[in-house]
Amino acid sequence: MNRRFCPECGTELIEKGLKNEGIVPFCPRCAQYRFPMYNVAVSMIVISEWTGQILLIKQYGRPVYVLVAGYVNRTESLEHAAAREIREETGLTVSRLTFNRTRFFEPSDTLMCNFTAFVKDDRDLCINEEIDAYQWFSRDEARENIAPNSLAAHFLNAYLDQSPLYGT
Repeated sequence: MNRRFCPECGTELIEKGLKNEGIVPFCPRCAQYRFPMYNVAVSMIVISEWTGQILLIKQYGRPVYVLVAGYVNRTESLEHAAAREIREETGLTVSRLTFNRTRFFEPSDTLMCNFTAFVKDDRDLCINEEIDAYQWFSRDEARENIAPNSLAAHFLNAYLDQSPLYGT
Protein backbone atom coordinates (compact mmCIF):
# COMPACT_ATOMS: atom_id res chain seq x y z
CA MET A 1 0.00 0.00 0.00
CA ASN A 2 1.65 3.28 -1.05
CA ARG A 3 -0.43 5.49 1.25
CA ARG A 4 -1.92 4.90 4.66
CA PHE A 5 -4.76 7.42 4.90
CA CYS A 6 -7.81 8.30 2.83
CA PRO A 7 -7.17 11.42 0.73
CA GLU A 8 -10.79 12.55 1.28
CA CYS A 9 -11.45 12.05 5.00
CA GLY A 10 -8.08 11.13 6.55
CA THR A 11 -9.22 7.76 7.94
CA GLU A 12 -6.57 5.06 8.03
CA LEU A 13 -7.00 2.72 5.07
CA ILE A 14 -7.36 -1.02 5.38
CA GLU A 15 -6.57 -3.67 2.79
CA LYS A 16 -9.66 -5.26 1.30
CA GLY A 17 -10.24 -7.67 -1.57
CA LEU A 18 -12.01 -6.38 -4.69
CA LYS A 19 -13.30 -8.74 -7.37
CA ASN A 20 -10.92 -8.90 -10.38
CA GLU A 21 -8.54 -6.37 -8.73
CA GLY A 22 -7.03 -8.23 -5.78
CA ILE A 23 -6.19 -6.46 -2.52
CA VAL A 24 -6.88 -2.70 -2.73
CA PRO A 25 -6.66 0.02 -0.05
CA PHE A 26 -10.17 0.73 1.30
CA CYS A 27 -11.57 3.54 3.41
CA PRO A 28 -14.06 2.13 5.93
CA ARG A 29 -15.52 5.60 6.64
CA CYS A 30 -16.13 6.61 2.99
CA ALA A 31 -16.80 2.99 1.99
CA GLN A 32 -14.62 3.57 -1.09
CA TYR A 33 -11.66 1.76 -2.58
CA ARG A 34 -8.63 4.06 -2.89
CA PHE A 35 -6.53 2.78 -5.74
CA PRO A 36 -2.78 3.37 -5.43
CA MET A 37 -1.50 6.68 -6.76
CA TYR A 38 1.96 7.34 -8.11
CA ASN A 39 4.00 9.98 -9.90
CA VAL A 40 4.35 10.20 -13.67
CA ALA A 41 7.52 11.47 -15.33
CA VAL A 42 9.05 11.62 -18.78
CA SER A 43 12.61 10.92 -19.87
CA MET A 44 13.94 11.75 -23.29
CA ILE A 45 16.68 10.52 -25.56
CA VAL A 46 17.51 13.87 -27.19
CA ILE A 47 18.99 13.50 -30.68
CA SER A 48 20.34 16.23 -32.92
CA GLU A 49 18.86 15.94 -36.43
CA TRP A 50 21.90 17.86 -37.68
CA THR A 51 24.64 15.59 -36.27
CA GLY A 52 22.81 12.45 -35.11
CA GLN A 53 24.45 12.79 -31.69
CA ILE A 54 22.72 12.12 -28.37
CA LEU A 55 22.62 14.64 -25.53
CA LEU A 56 23.43 13.37 -22.04
CA ILE A 57 23.43 15.54 -18.93
CA LYS A 58 24.73 15.55 -15.36
CA GLN A 59 22.48 16.91 -12.61
CA TYR A 60 22.29 17.62 -8.89
CA GLY A 61 26.00 17.14 -8.23
CA ARG A 62 26.01 13.53 -9.39
CA PRO A 63 29.06 12.44 -11.41
CA VAL A 64 27.16 10.35 -14.00
CA TYR A 65 25.42 11.15 -17.28
CA VAL A 66 21.67 10.60 -17.57
CA LEU A 67 18.82 11.53 -19.92
CA VAL A 68 16.86 14.76 -19.77
CA ALA A 69 13.79 14.03 -17.62
CA GLY A 70 11.09 15.63 -15.52
CA TYR A 71 7.70 15.22 -13.93
CA VAL A 72 4.40 15.56 -15.77
CA ASN A 73 2.21 18.36 -14.46
CA ARG A 74 -1.41 17.75 -13.57
CA THR A 75 -3.60 17.90 -16.73
CA GLU A 76 -0.52 17.91 -18.99
CA SER A 77 -0.06 15.36 -21.78
CA LEU A 78 3.09 13.23 -21.81
CA GLU A 79 4.09 14.71 -25.18
CA HIS A 80 3.76 18.28 -23.93
CA ALA A 81 5.72 17.46 -20.77
CA ALA A 82 8.56 15.93 -22.82
CA ALA A 83 8.87 18.98 -25.10
CA ARG A 84 8.48 21.39 -22.14
CA GLU A 85 11.17 19.71 -20.04
CA ILE A 86 13.64 19.76 -22.94
CA ARG A 87 12.92 23.41 -23.65
CA GLU A 88 13.15 24.39 -19.94
CA GLU A 89 16.37 22.50 -19.22
CA THR A 90 18.25 22.95 -22.51
CA GLY A 91 16.58 25.73 -24.50
CA LEU A 92 16.18 23.28 -27.41
CA THR A 93 12.96 22.97 -29.41
CA VAL A 94 11.66 19.51 -30.23
CA SER A 95 10.92 19.01 -33.93
CA ARG A 96 9.77 15.39 -33.68
CA LEU A 97 8.85 13.16 -30.77
CA THR A 98 8.32 9.41 -30.66
CA PHE A 99 7.21 7.26 -27.73
CA ASN A 100 9.50 4.38 -26.76
CA ARG A 101 8.39 2.56 -23.61
CA THR A 102 7.55 2.83 -19.91
CA ARG A 103 8.98 1.37 -16.76
CA PHE A 104 7.99 1.77 -13.14
CA PHE A 105 10.74 3.23 -10.93
CA GLU A 106 10.11 1.93 -7.42
CA PRO A 107 12.52 4.21 -5.46
CA SER A 108 10.48 7.33 -6.29
CA ASP A 109 7.14 5.57 -6.89
CA THR A 110 7.15 6.91 -10.46
CA LEU A 111 5.95 5.63 -13.80
CA MET A 112 8.69 6.73 -16.22
CA CYS A 113 7.57 7.27 -19.82
CA ASN A 114 10.43 7.38 -22.31
CA PHE A 115 10.52 9.23 -25.63
CA THR A 116 13.01 9.96 -28.38
CA ALA A 117 13.06 13.69 -29.06
CA PHE A 118 14.69 15.07 -32.18
CA VAL A 119 15.92 18.66 -32.21
CA LYS A 120 16.79 20.50 -35.43
CA ASP A 121 19.55 22.80 -34.25
CA ASP A 122 21.73 21.65 -31.36
CA ARG A 123 23.55 25.02 -31.46
CA ASP A 124 20.54 26.55 -29.66
CA LEU A 125 21.52 24.67 -26.49
CA CYS A 126 21.32 26.91 -23.42
CA ILE A 127 21.22 24.91 -20.18
CA ASN A 128 19.39 26.08 -17.07
CA GLU A 129 20.43 25.78 -13.42
CA GLU A 130 19.18 22.18 -13.17
CA ILE A 131 22.02 20.91 -15.36
CA ASP A 132 25.59 20.76 -14.05
CA ALA A 133 27.18 19.56 -17.30
CA TYR A 134 26.23 18.19 -20.70
CA GLN A 135 27.82 16.58 -23.71
CA TRP A 136 26.74 15.41 -27.16
CA PHE A 137 27.80 11.81 -27.80
CA SER A 138 27.82 9.43 -30.75
CA ARG A 139 25.56 6.42 -30.31
CA ASP A 140 28.42 4.22 -29.08
CA GLU A 141 29.81 6.94 -26.80
CA ALA A 142 26.36 7.55 -25.30
CA ARG A 143 26.04 3.85 -24.50
CA GLU A 144 29.47 3.90 -22.85
CA ASN A 145 28.87 7.08 -20.84
CA ILE A 146 25.30 6.69 -19.56
CA ALA A 147 25.02 5.92 -15.83
CA PRO A 148 25.53 2.14 -15.61
CA ASN A 149 22.65 0.00 -14.36
CA SER A 150 20.30 2.99 -14.33
CA LEU A 151 16.82 3.45 -15.71
CA ALA A 152 18.36 5.96 -18.15
CA ALA A 153 20.72 3.23 -19.39
CA HIS A 154 17.81 0.81 -19.72
CA PHE A 155 15.89 3.26 -21.93
CA LEU A 156 18.91 4.33 -23.99
CA ASN A 157 20.18 0.80 -24.60
CA ALA A 158 16.72 -0.49 -25.52
CA TYR A 159 16.38 2.35 -28.03
CA LEU A 160 19.86 1.82 -29.51
CA ASP A 161 19.36 -1.95 -29.72
CA GLN A 162 16.15 -1.64 -31.74
CA SER A 163 16.73 1.45 -33.87
CA PRO A 164 18.52 1.55 -37.24
CA LEU A 165 21.99 3.05 -37.37
CA TYR A 166 20.72 6.31 -38.85
CA GLY A 167 17.31 7.88 -38.57
CA THR A 168 14.67 7.14 -35.96
